[in-house]
Amino acid sequence: MTLQELGKTLQEMYFNSKKGESVVMIHLFGIKYAHEIKNSGSSKREIVETAGISKSYATELSKAVRLAEFVRPK
Repeated sequence: MTLQELGKTLQEMYFNSKKGESVVMIHLFGIKYAHEIKNSGSSKREIVETAGISKSYATELSKAVRLAEFVRPK
């Protein structure tokens, strides 16, 4: 996936989430797309900026990508 595709997917998940679940959607995105994120050549910060969300969420995305080694979405 390209940076734009990753950003768009994250943006949709974040902004279409239920109230109070936006950070959970960042985590789910990171877990679900960990392989694509790692292979994109883009930083987590670039992805969250492209998605139009706060740069501080790059840390949450990094945690989620690491968690992908240990968990799978239902």
